[in-house]
Amino acid sequence: MTRRGFLGSVAAAAGAQLWGAETRTPNIVMILCDDLGYGDLGCYGSRIETPNLDRLAGDGVRFTNFNSADPVCSPSRAALMTGRYPTRVGVPRVLSPQDQDGLDRDETTIANVLKARGYKTMCVGKWHLGRPVAYLPTSRGFDEYFGIPYSNDMSPRVLLHNTEIVEETANLETLTGRYTEQARKFITGSKGSPFFLYMPHTFPHIPLAASQRFRGKSKEGLYGDVVEEIDWSVGEVLQSLKPNGLDRNTLVMFSSDNGPWYQGSPGKLRGRKNTTYEGGVREPFLARWTGRIPAGRVSNALASMMDIFPTVTKLCGGALPSKPLDGIDIWPLLHGDRASIERPPLLYFDNWDLQCARWMDWKLHVARHNTAAYTPAPPGGRHSYLLPKPELYNLASDPDESYDVAPGNPEVVAQIQAKIGAMIQDFPEPVRQAYAEAKARAVNPSMPAGSYPQPVKQ
Repeated sequence: MTRRGFLGSVAAAAGAQLWGAETRTPNIVMILCDDLGYGDLGCYGSRIETPNLDRLAGDGVRFTNFNSADPVCSPSRAALMTGRYPTRVGVPRVLSPQDQDGLDRDETTIANVLKARGYKTMCVGKWHLGRPVAYLPTSRGFDEYFGIPYSNDMSPRVLLHNTEIVEETANLETLTGRYTEQARKFITGSKGSPFFLYMPHTFPHIPLAASQRFRGKSKEGLYGDVVEEIDWSVGEVLQSLKPNGLDRNTLVMFSSDNGPWYQGSPGKLRGRKNTTYEGGVREPFLARWTGRIPAGRVSNALASMMDIFPTVTKLCGGALPSKPLDGIDIWPLLHGDRASIERPPLLYFDNWDLQCARWMDWKLHVARHNTAAYTPAPPGGRHSYLLPKPELYNLASDPDESYDVAPGNPEVVAQIQAKIGAMIQDFPEPVRQAYAEAKARAVNPSMPAGSYPQPVKQ
């Protein structure tokens, strides 16, 4: 046996012993939607009926200031899996089926940490962190995988079991049901062992599809049908935890990777997917651990998708990786011991380009591209420009980022800019280079707040 194999067996044995002890490490269930908006659940004000998710919120804690690490799919998932900014781990943009790389191979995932603790691990759903076998879930700490390895609008739309294609063109109408069946099967087969179920749903990313049972069920069209079927799926997963009292020793979390795309609601927030306004990055987040997380709480604390990694790692007695994390342990927020936790600003990127920073209730926009994503590039190409006048928004009183208050708060602007300047030096070279290039691009100094920056005409 190799040294690594020996250490792995020791860790697994320790995990099994801990599982049998009176105080056990929790099972972890992380359910993630694709392109679900902040305003798409009943408990966040939607007209879509989501009784199971509303009950999950009532049985645990609902966050109002939970943020993804990026407004698009692959980078956000990379941050969830590693607890680090996507620009640190090789995933600054959305990956395609043709890409030959993915999440950096030397990064540690949550599944790696929990597997070393003796957990059974499974990913059910959309992976989107690399299509080659070396980047698929079964190479990144998961014992088993079932799902489409990228977005459902990408081709070929293959359905995989582990690394094998089981359906050349996945049937989207039956997908949520099949994901749910696989999740229930995994939970049932994991009795007697701690387990980690990561369930990143394919929907409500377009193209939308629902089973015959849910088609036309919602009053909010096909999008509502899809969300209501996801809510049903959540209920089925929660129900499967009840035998043998698993629900009392399972931390269940629910969120979305980024804001809504063409359909769906960001609530009263400005922006959607592909933008670093709040509608693109602020997400629903629910967490329940019966008996450990007090029921019926609402937390207004600032939290990030990157916080899942350190929080779960500490709860499960895992070892943190050697690389520094950008997320923090938010268990005191989940448990209700703290109303907030001081942290460095959260930075938001568009590809390698820094766009804005969130610090406490303040959001400072420091740069912006000269056109929206996925629109025709203007003459000279799509580039990021530093705003001649950074825009400051107080999200406590102005969550839809409508009123620039930078002129009245120059000291806050200066503080955040100083923090950004210090933080950016610790990022990889492509980030530092992109920031320097944005600084060097001359922009019209009279551009109004909120507009796309226009370069100075030569």
